[in-house]
Amino acid sequence: MMYLLIFLVSLLSCAGQLCQKHAAGTSAGAGELRHRVRWLAISLLLLGGAMLVWLWVLQRVPVGIAYPMFSLNFVLVTLAARWLWREPVSLRHGCGLLLIVAGVMCMGVNL
Repeated sequence: MMYLLIFLVSLLSCAGQLCQKHAAGTSAGAGELRHRVRWLAISLLLLGGAMLVWLWVLQRVPVGIAYPMFSLNFVLVTLAARWLWREPVSLRHGCGLLLIVAGVMCMGVNL
C-alpha cells in the first residue's frame, strides 16, 4: 500500500511539474496569459494534492525510507519530457536514472 501511495505522490508531482513546463512554454499575449494561468492553476492543484498524500505517507513511513523513494519523480519527469517534448536524454543522464531506480528498489525492500 505504501508503495502505491509513494508512487501516487511521484505521479502527482510529475504532472504538476509538467504543467509548469507547459505554462512556461507559452508566450505572454492576452490569450496566452489566460492559458498560462490555467496551466499554473492545474499545477498548483496537482502539487497540493501530492503534498497532502505525502504528509499522509510521512506519518506512516520513516522519512529516511520515504524520501529516497520519492526520487522516482526524477525518472518520471525525464521520461514524460522525453515523450511529450522529445527532450534528449544523454547516456550519462540515462545511467543516473538507472541508478535512481536501483536505489529505490533497494530501499523498497524495507517497506
